Amino acid sequence: MTDARDLDGLEVGYDIPARPGMQVSEVQTPALVLDLDALERNIEKMGAYATAHGMRHRVHGKMHKSVDIARLQQDLGGAAGVCCQKVSEAEVFVRGGIGDVLVSNQVRDPLKIDRLARLPLLGAELQVCIDDIANVAELSAAARRHGTRIGALVEIDCGAGRCGVPTPAAAVAIARAIEAEEELQFCGIQAYQGSMQHLATHAARKASADRASAMVRETLDALTASGLDCELVTGGGTGSYEFEAASGLYNELQCGSYAFMDADYGRILNADGQRIDQADWENALFLLTSVMSHTRRDRAVVDAGLKVQSVDSGLPVVFGREDVAYVKCSDEHGEVEDPDGVLKINDRLWLVPGHCDPTVNLHDWYVGVRGDRVECLWPVSARGKAF
Repeated sequence: MTDARDLDGLEVGYDIPARPGMQVSEVQTPALVLDLDALERNIEKMGAYATAHGMRHRVHGKMHKSVDIARLQQDLGGAAGVCCQKVSEAEVFVRGGIGDVLVSNQVRDPLKIDRLARLPLLGAELQVCIDDIANVAELSAAARRHGTRIGALVEIDCGAGRCGVPTPAAAVAIARAIEAEEELQFCGIQAYQGSMQHLATHAARKASADRASAMVRETLDALTASGLDCELVTGGGTGSYEFEAASGLYNELQCGSYAFMDADYGRILNADGQRIDQADWENALFLLTSVMSHTRRDRAVVDAGLKVQSVDSGLPVVFGREDVAYVKCSDEHGEVEDPDGVLKINDRLWLVPGHCDPTVNLHDWYVGVRGDRVECLWPVSARGKAF
């Protein structure tokens, strides 16, 4: 974990938003704050679920971009490794001591492929996704240059319409090509259906998951008929992990946002028709903001605007309050409806971001709090690693 000594010489309010031991009321805003108790409970709960269902859980590093949190997920939740979406992201986690990394994306640029092939030299077990047979030779040549070996997953398009091969025959062709290369190891298939994660109802998500599972089954049958062993079927997210676990097809989950929860995920409903941020998972990630202006009686202005959050999935929600609402934002400011004029200058609001992943990528630090005290400060280790 990040050591307090790593903060020596850094000044609160200039370099860092807080220092361990401070009261939460002293944290400089706007700041990315983690409720450590809630975070730990979420991690333990998902870890227990995966274990109880005989699944591995490979957490999504793109969500939190933090080596410290990935280690916590390993220690408390038994995480088997981490997914990364970019080579630069993977480099951060490998150098931070995470030894099992899947780049759950395509890597095609020659320089990126070369960097990827060097990662096993740092002691990492590495896997990557492939959806084009030409990529097999590219990866193999790079691994040969560096004397390394790369695990390869064939990615199938199981309904998201993004990356992935569209047919079982295409998956078999790529798997055979991988098997023919000494420097590559065919490990299985990537079957992540991203577009269903935020479907509002449990029934809608199940219907989408059933269609995805049918595609996975067809692909597995085709691989078996071709004499190819498929050791790993990986996928599943916070909105769908129950379906992948129940399918009898998947053996690895890739859940990410469960650990933090955001406003968009929180709205989806479980099988009992309850919001998952009330019945299943706790809000652990917050954007702490302060009132900086209140010239109109019914509207306050806070210091959390577009530069510290992503609103692609909607505006943030004010946590624990129904008397005020975050309604608008610009670069540096957020507008809060305050119909009864209850807010005062320097009052603080705990915002639940609309979308945690890109919000995290706008910050340098997490402020970890327990009760009313700051316990730790963790860097957003892979911030800006988008190449």
